[in-house]
Amino acid sequence: MADAKQLEQLSQVLQYTLSAEKSERKQAESYLESVESTANYGVLLLQILTASTASDVIRTAAAVTFKNFVKRNWRVIEGESSKISDVDRDLIKTNIVQLMLNSPSSIQKQLSDAISFIGREDFPEKWKNLLGDLTHYMKVSDIMDLHIINGVLQTAHSLFKRFRYEFKSQDLWVELKFVLDNFASPLLDLFEAMICRISSLLNNKKELSMIFDILTVICKLFYTLNYQDLPEFFEDNMKRWMEPFHMLIVTPFDILVDKDSDEPGPLEKIRSQICDNVALYAQKYDEEFQAFLPNFVQAIWNLLTSTGSNVKFDMLVSNAIQFLASVCERPHYKDLFSSPGTLQSICQNVIVPNMLFREADEELFEDNPEEYIRKDIEGSDLDTRRRSASDLVRGLCKFYEKEVTDIFSQYVSAMLQQYVQNKNWKSKDTAIYIVTSIAAKKSTSKHGTTDTNSLVNLDGFFNEQIAPDLVSSNIDEYPVLKADAVKYVITFRNILSRDLLYSCFLPLTRLLTSKSKVVHSYAANAIERLLTIKSSTGVPAFTGNDLMPYRDTLFMNLFLVLETPGSLENEYAIKAIMRVCTVVQEGIAPLVPVIISKLSEKLKEVCKNPSKPQFNHYLFESICSLIRGLGSVNQTAVSTIEEALFPVFQIILQTDVTEFLSYVFQVLSLALELRGEGVKGPYMDLFPMLLTPVLWERQGNVPALRKLLQAYVKRGANEIVSTGTLMPLLGVFQKLIASRTNDHEGFYILGSIVEYVPWAAMEANYKQIFMLLFQRLQTSKTTKYVKGFLVFVSLFSGKHTSNVLQTIIDGIQPKLFGMMVEKLFVADLQKISGNIERKICAVGVTKILTEASAMLTEYQDKWVPLLQALIGLFELPEDDTIPDDEHFIDVEDTAGYQTAFSQLAFANKKDQDPFQEIPDPKEYLAKQLYRLSHSQPGKISVLVSKGLNPDATRFLQGYLSRAQVQLA
Repeated sequence: MADAKQLEQLSQVLQYTLSAEKSERKQAESYLESVESTANYGVLLLQILTASTASDVIRTAAAVTFKNFVKRNWRVIEGESSKISDVDRDLIKTNIVQLMLNSPSSIQKQLSDAISFIGREDFPEKWKNLLGDLTHYMKVSDIMDLHIINGVLQTAHSLFKRFRYEFKSQDLWVELKFVLDNFASPLLDLFEAMICRISSLLNNKKELSMIFDILTVICKLFYTLNYQDLPEFFEDNMKRWMEPFHMLIVTPFDILVDKDSDEPGPLEKIRSQICDNVALYAQKYDEEFQAFLPNFVQAIWNLLTSTGSNVKFDMLVSNAIQFLASVCERPHYKDLFSSPGTLQSICQNVIVPNMLFREADEELFEDNPEEYIRKDIEGSDLDTRRRSASDLVRGLCKFYEKEVTDIFSQYVSAMLQQYVQNKNWKSKDTAIYIVTSIAAKKSTSKHGTTDTNSLVNLDGFFNEQIAPDLVSSNIDEYPVLKADAVKYVITFRNILSRDLLYSCFLPLTRLLTSKSKVVHSYAANAIERLLTIKSSTGVPAFTGNDLMPYRDTLFMNLFLVLETPGSLENEYAIKAIMRVCTVVQEGIAPLVPVIISKLSEKLKEVCKNPSKPQFNHYLFESICSLIRGLGSVNQTAVSTIEEALFPVFQIILQTDVTEFLSYVFQVLSLALELRGEGVKGPYMDLFPMLLTPVLWERQGNVPALRKLLQAYVKRGANEIVSTGTLMPLLGVFQKLIASRTNDHEGFYILGSIVEYVPWAAMEANYKQIFMLLFQRLQTSKTTKYVKGFLVFVSLFSGKHTSNVLQTIIDGIQPKLFGMMVEKLFVADLQKISGNIERKICAVGVTKILTEASAMLTEYQDKWVPLLQALIGLFELPEDDTIPDDEHFIDVEDTAGYQTAFSQLAFANKKDQDPFQEIPDPKEYLAKQLYRLSHSQPGKISVLVSKGLNPDATRFLQGYLSRAQVQLA
């Protein structure tokens, strides 16, 4: 255990992490990260939580630091050293549960999260006693500590909730069974014990609230454990769960009602979760749940009609409506809603009241537009009342479309009449929402509505009700109706006629100048979405020529949005800028100086505090779309873009803005790819810095840096050689190839070197390179590595001849070339995936078969098996099996605190075929075999006839026939 001095020193550093001075905080955080691999570090942090001398603030800081330490470092990545020793891991797991349960709430939450991070990696295989430790504290007794019970349940919820999202697999079923066998029964016992306590606490608000909080977490665990499938235990004990659920819905519990609060209380929370639970059963286990369903329909119906419009009830009402929506869509429940009176009552008493635009919605629209947008058009996780009511409309329309449409037509007419008579804009807003809900039968976020109710005339409604708000000269009048009009265009963009949509561009461009953030954000979103529409023939509905009349005003107004307070980093505006750049392409050339000036200024601003990832991503996408659109036709414009960007990029690199580094590398890579041969000036000045080890230690940088180095090699191989930076470049390859995580990136760089670096500059290095590759094969062989190795060797064979390849490999160790052919090419060639990779291997192997002289002398016994393997590559399905004992980590699976790599779509490029001169590898094989057989008459035909199996012989004969050649 640590001495007092160590604890005191660590406590002081934790104190500095809370400093108001940014420099002190940064220094303290950097120090803590630097000592993470020190033995006992995690245990020290936990000891601070029990130290009598530590203040509550320091304890909380220690708990947060510990949680982040575990999150970053607990996962062990194969081939890399662990920052946490096995001894420390055992100590932490032995003590953390009890420590968490005995901690105050703020610390308990942090440690509970830490347990879930550890559990993701170790539970249940390496932490079998965790469940026993938790259930030990769930034993029912008269002296149960509710604080401890709550801690146990919160931890279990944090640990198990991933069961809701994981794909079905054998591993998942095994783990779920283990949890159910050990946890389901204690959970039900605890649930019933808590239910029994309720009756004695009906006049004790504080104790009853604690019981309800615990019951809510139990209900969340019920949802989690039942999500994948209906467990036998829960099916056998359904009544013991459902009767208390029903009781909690229908019993008043007046003491828990807080009329003065706008926040959901314990009663609203538990009823909301119960609605979720019974909706799950109604959707997935309707046959087993059928006996209980009518009572829940009646109870939840009554609940909805008696619940007010206060925002604290929003989640409850939303989940309750979603339950009814899930029920009415099921064929054998449809009769519950069949009578006209029932449909009328639902529409009048449930749907319409929850579609009304409330004062709370108006406040959100004006005071918190980002949250309004998130809920209204982004489909946030917390469904709104309106969306749930809309889902219920769609559910009812599944079997009663005409009846529901007729009922709502009356409401829509009445509401629109109210608007005409007294300008009650809220009535029109509700009418538009109802029409949208009835009309949209199916929709996706990518395409908007894809199937509609034929009883609704969408074009007619647009012309009569939507267009007047869009084209109104008073841009800031009735902003909610303006937003509704734009949203109507967004929703039905794939249904409304092209001419009608084209007429929207001018009013949408004008609405970008609206003072309302919701309105100008919706307008930008609509412009961007319209430009993604494709016609029935698959071509874009709107082209650059369509936008030319609005081009200048469109850009001016979009950038105006980014200068408006509250929208300085508006992701809809920047995404629209990106899309317009993409569509207009070379037509944008006259505006490039202005556009790139504004984009680079914006980049300079946001790199001081990169707080909006979506905005930042599309800012870089906009830059890339500019470069890509102009690169092949206007190099002068690209040079203008580079000149504007380089100073900002230098700031980002010098100040180490980690969030932007991979983006900068991708932009530079794209710009380099579009240049002619030769790399000079700022690009070559930057090159040595790109080879520094510190940049490659951040996993998020690696894919982008690798692509950038490939672009350098492709465009500036001679400059790399002449400036003496070839050896440091090979040093990067050596570092990557040693990592099981990044070895594929090393092969990419090596492939570019083979393609573009002159043979004279590399000749002396290839033997050492092959030695490194074979050493890695011996020490840490994985399927991914073997595939990369085979592609590289094939590329080398194709570019530098197979005789040179054989000479180098046999120069490392006699007969090594033959071993490689037998143990790797023959054994694993069929595992190669990717069209380009398979073609590279086909060409390389063909050259080994037909040009490597040793293959017909000392390695003649390998010739037929290799030919058969190549025919298998052509004709058999890809072999995607991976050995059971192999668990290498792909780059996207690596854990860590570092910024992840985000691919810029407009910086991406298609894989280049290094053998474009060979269009058909099968024909190439046939012609090469023909040439070889005529140089040694009789020999090849005998090998083929005696060695190949019948299927392979038949396939080969087909290649020869198509190539119109015969073996001699």
